[in-house]
Amino acid sequence: MSPRSCFTLVTLLITLLPMVPVAQAETSAEIATITNAAERGNQGAQLLLGLIYREGRGVPRDARKAFYWIDKSAHERQPYSQLVLGQMYAAGEGTARDPKQALAWWRKAAEQNQPQAQLALGEAYFYGKGTAQDFREAERWLGKAADQGVAQAQYLLGKMYQQGHGVPQDLERGRDWLSRAAAQGHSDAIKLLHFFADVGKDTMGVYEASREQLMNRAEQGDVEAQYQLALRYETGAWGVRRHPEQALRWFNRAAEKGYKPAMRSLADIYEKGLLGEKPDAKRAAQWRQRAEEN
Repeated sequence: MSPRSCFTLVTLLITLLPMVPVAQAETSAEIATITNAAERGNQGAQLLLGLIYREGRGVPRDARKAFYWIDKSAHERQPYSQLVLGQMYAAGEGTARDPKQALAWWRKAAEQNQPQAQLALGEAYFYGKGTAQDFREAERWLGKAADQGVAQAQYLLGKMYQQGHGVPQDLERGRDWLSRAAAQGHSDAIKLLHFFADVGKDTMGVYEASREQLMNRAEQGDVEAQYQLALRYETGAWGVRRHPEQALRWFNRAAEKGYKPAMRSLADIYEKGLLGEKPDAKRAAQWRQRAEEN
């Protein structure tokens, strides 16, 4: 491979990070080019090289070298590097295990809106790992990750509201977040929803239905199917391509029929400016009020 081709490859890989969490390098020429860029201070190349050593892609695995390069990138405020560095401190990978350092690096990444770091921070507070258990902080960070579509965060947040873990019990909010996680195929969320008395015995069928089956049920006026279809369009899960406009359409269809979870979803969408909508406090308040009155 020519030097120009190597440079092009490295540039592409760096540009894609952190969308591609595991770097793949197959030749010594590629690794040499990445190493050269890393030694010159390119934070993306430093992260890439750290991942290469961490996974053993074209080189023997070397946790210490992985830690060295990821640490350099993390200190340059690269959010995915900060997430991975936190993971390495938490596991004692390439360095001494240090839960407090793990928490500190996850917080740095989470504050830059890195969703997996927000989940990690929320889980740390939820379970009391590396810090005192704090359900309020867990709710805060899990909520941020959940808003970005992280299914595990949606599940834990739903569980908190459903069971009143350190927050006022709110079955409707719990069901809403569990439904979002379930729409992405989160098995624990589906199982938990199955025991909701107000859902009924057909819960599993709704979640396991194909797009065509769900669409048919939605078109026939089944509000649960309309809501689940909206969730699939919102997340791009279970064989449905993500489509914000269709998600909004089906949330509205279900909400207009008095379906409270859909009303609450619309309130969140307009309050936080999700699905491409601009924040609209007035519309959010209207939907939240309708949900409370219904």
